[in-house]
Amino acid sequence: MADNEQKAMQLMAEAEKKLNSLIGFFGSLFGGSSKVEEAMECYQRAANMFKMAKKWGAAGNAFCEAASLHAKAGNKHDAATNYVDAANCFKKSDPNEAVNSLLKVIEIYTDMGRFTMVAKHHQSIAELYETEAVDLDRAVQHYEQAADYFKGEESNSSANKCMLKVAQYAAQLENYDKAIQIYEQVAFSSLESSLLKYSCKGYFFRAALCHLCVDVLNAQHALEHYQELYPAFQDSREYKLLRVLIDHMEEQNVDGFTEAVKDYDSISRLDQWYTTILLRIKKRVEDNPDLC
Repeated sequence: MADNEQKAMQLMAEAEKKLNSLIGFFGSLFGGSSKVEEAMECYQRAANMFKMAKKWGAAGNAFCEAASLHAKAGNKHDAATNYVDAANCFKKSDPNEAVNSLLKVIEIYTDMGRFTMVAKHHQSIAELYETEAVDLDRAVQHYEQAADYFKGEESNSSANKCMLKVAQYAAQLENYDKAIQIYEQVAFSSLESSLLKYSCKGYFFRAALCHLCVDVLNAQHALEHYQELYPAFQDSREYKLLRVLIDHMEEQNVDGFTEAVKDYDSISRLDQWYTTILLRIKKRVEDNPDLC
């Protein structure tokens, strides 16, 4: 491993030496482009050596050097590829640097009109803000940008996946109106497809729970609306749970509410998002006896 790192450092020095030889009139006049190409190759080889040595930050920096040279030479695609390689290395050592590299990729692909690629890299940045450099507001921002670009390229399925992430985090951040709007929008568009229709019950379930975080009466009206649009919804366990929860909320029956959730969870496991939202609804009942 140390041997690979040493070789990588030698290649970095060699690349810099080749670039330094270009300084001045005669350097740029004789063999300028070939020296730059050789330097690019040295940086890329150094980056791969650093990767083998698991020196992820150094590998990312070497790929960035190669990318910068490609960009200056007008090799946009090669520059973007090297910045993506850099981002993949930085993900293992410095997520914020990974984001910076991906933003450069986005800039290049935007200039090239490669908007599907732009969307995918906004999605990658959003995922980094979800898991590594945790910042949910920024994750939401990049998922929204990804969705916009996917929609523009008629990739509606990918756009919906991103918007569902936006809704998930909007609800977690207590922006329930935004979450409801997205869940309903995705559900309504899914109703138009015989393949996607079955997934509507999950989106309606999430939207209704968000309604319950705000207003019980609105939740009841929404539930009736969902049932009219998708009659099969009323036969689902999700619909039946919502009806029972609303009844218990109207009766201010906290124990009944808890028991209904437990019964549902014993058959269909509730993930962290559902648990968080249901606990907030329960707290509303506990804190506001005159809620209904």
